[in-house]
Amino acid sequence: MNSAVTQLIPFALILGIFYFLILLPMKRRQKKIQEFQENLKVGDKVVTTGGIYGKVTRVTDKTLQVEIADRVRIEISRAAVAGYQGQDPVVAESGR
Repeated sequence: MNSAVTQLIPFALILGIFYFLILLPMKRRQKKIQEFQENLKVGDKVVTTGGIYGKVTRVTDKTLQVEIADRVRIEISRAAVAGYQGQDPVVAESGR
């Protein structure tokens, strides 16, 4: 019985380290991105993950209409917005 508990301690320790080094920062990052995307409003100048620059002209629950040139508008997913024009991305890219 004591031997089984002793063998589980390293496994529990590895799980704890994994949670604090990987899962917790990932949750924080996702929450920050979701808050940014929920707070987008008409008139915001944004850049998409594909590198398209534009101005938000309409906001719905899941999509945005973005004007990318004079009288040229596209419909994009909120998830496709990486950040505001001229500013750093909402979450810095991790070194991959």
